[in-house]
Parts: sequence; structure tokens; C-alpha cells
Amino acid sequence: MWTNNPWCADLGMACAAVLVALVIDLRFGEPPAWGHPVVWMGHALEAWGRRIAPVQARTRDYQSFCLAALAWCALAALVLIVSGGLQWLTLRWLPPWLAALALGALLKPLLAWRMLHGEVRAVEDALAGSLDAGRARLAWLVSRDTAALDAAEVRESAIESLAENLCDSVVAPLFWFALLGLPGAALYRFANTADAMWGYPGWRGTGAARRHWQWAGKWAARADDVLSWLPARLTAALLLLAGRRHVPIADLRRDARATPSPNGGWPMGAMARLLDVRLGKPGVYVLNPQGQPPRAAHVALALAYAGKVVLSLAGIAVTAMIFALLTWMRP
Repeated sequence: MWTNNPWCADLGMACAAVLVALVIDLRFGEPPAWGHPVVWMGHALEAWGRRIAPVQARTRDYQSFCLAALAWCALAALVLIVSGGLQWLTLRWLPPWLAALALGALLKPLLAWRMLHGEVRAVEDALAGSLDAGRARLAWLVSRDTAALDAAEVRESAIESLAENLCDSVVAPLFWFALLGLPGAALYRFANTADAMWGYPGWRGTGAARRHWQWAGKWAARADDVLSWLPARLTAALLLLAGRRHVPIADLRRDARATPSPNGGWPMGAMARLLDVRLGKPGVYVLNPQGQPPRAAHVALALAYAGKVVLSLAGIAVTAMIFALLTWMRP
């Protein structure tokens, strides 16, 4: 998949790149916006979205749907070409140890554990000051209206965002990197960004930028659903393993079906069962309804469990790398 070398050398290089990406993330966090590929994706999606999504609500708007699907495919192809070209150049011209470092540096902007941890921690820190401060800080993290949330609901939203974004920002990019290399991780982050910007039905934006996404965003939403299907379930399993908790699959399915998203309910439901707390969106869904309202200790515990998932992914990479190196060195 990676080069023309034996598969064990390829596996070792890929695992080393994952470890490099995680170390860079933990040490330095996000690159500046001007050099961040996900920010570039967002600018391109915003520019095309203004041209595609209608300024008035329409029923059965097949024209906007088709135009948005074509634009999504064209931008996705560009993402694949650029990321594939960078990977090819890295593997073609650099020695293996330097190629692993370069691939890790290229992979890093496509995952974001340190930023996610910091944002969720910041919500709890703000909430310790005042409810209004907690609501304001939560608004940085979620798209829902936070003005009427009580303290427990602020924590519910923060824990839900942690669980869902653990999949979107860590597990899924690494999953697709393992399968398809840098193009796989880049395509996933593009699809996830497109879903966040185009995929929510209804009105988005204000003033001259206000657009109706009921039909224009359907393709982006379904594409993200497809690419997140397995990683979301994998994230739920990793969370339960991190907490050494057995939860019947029927309970996880029940929670997952309660949410509008076909995937987000899996990691959120697993986290709710793991913490034994109630999570939900007012007037939309409730996960683990028998659970208690979350407190500050639950937020800290949720961050600890999510951190264990990231650590377990690093452990898997180390184990696979050692196995690959031992196999490669075997006479």
C-alpha cells in the first residue's frame, strides 16, 4: 500500500508516522491557520457554498443537490490528488526514517486531540466561574443554542462533543490513514468538514451569507455518514475497553437510534453508559435516561477515558511497529 518495499517495512513506517503525528499534536497542538489544510478545506467549501446553496427555501431542490454533489466530488478529488502527491513524493525521495517523520508531520493537521481536550477542559473551567461563562465557552464547541442551558446541560453538551469528536478528530482519521494512507485521512477530514459546513439542514449563516441547506447539504451529510460508520462504532468499543465496562450491544443500539445522526450516538451512548450519566439535547434525544446528571467529576473522568483511547491507539501503533520490525529483521 505504501511503497514497493516489503509489507512489514511499510507497516513499520506507517505506525511510526502515527506516533510522530500524536507526539507533534501533544507537544505543539494545531498549526497556524494560514498553514492548516483543514482551514483551507473550509475556505473552499465556504466559497462554493455561497454559489450553490439558495438564498430562499425550496422544496425538492434537485438542482442544488446535484451542484453540491458535483462540487463535493471535485474538491474531494483535489484533496486526494494533493495528499496522494505529497505522500508519493515523501516515499519516493526520502529515506525511510525521514519519510516516517515527514508523513507524521503531514498527518498531524488531520487529527486534533490536544485542541479537543483543551476546549472541553475550558468549558468546565469557565463553568466553575459562573453559569454564563460556561455557556459562553460551550458556544465555541457546539452549534446548539446554549443560552438556556443549566449547568448539568452544559456538561452534557461538553461530554457529548468530546465523545463525538474523539471519533471525528482522532479515531476516524487514523482509521482511514491505516487503510488508505495520507489520502484516506485527508479525504475523511474533508468529508467531516463538509458535513459540518454543508450537512445540517435548514438555514445557516447571517446577513448576505445566509443560505438554505435543506437539499444542498444532503450529499455532504450522507458522505460523512458512510465514512464515519465503522470508526464511530470502533470509538464506542475503545471507550468501553478503556473503562473496562461491559454494555449490552442492545443498549448501545438503542442510544444510537435515539440521535438524529446514524453514527454520533455510538460514542456518545458509550460515554454515557461508561460514566453512568444522562446525556441529551433538550427536546431532541436522551441517552442513558436512567443516569445521573453529570457533575464536574464526570467531565474530568470523560477526559481521562478519552485520553486512554488515544493512548491505546498509540500502543497499537507501537506494537504493530515492533512486530513489523522484528518480522523484517527475521532471516
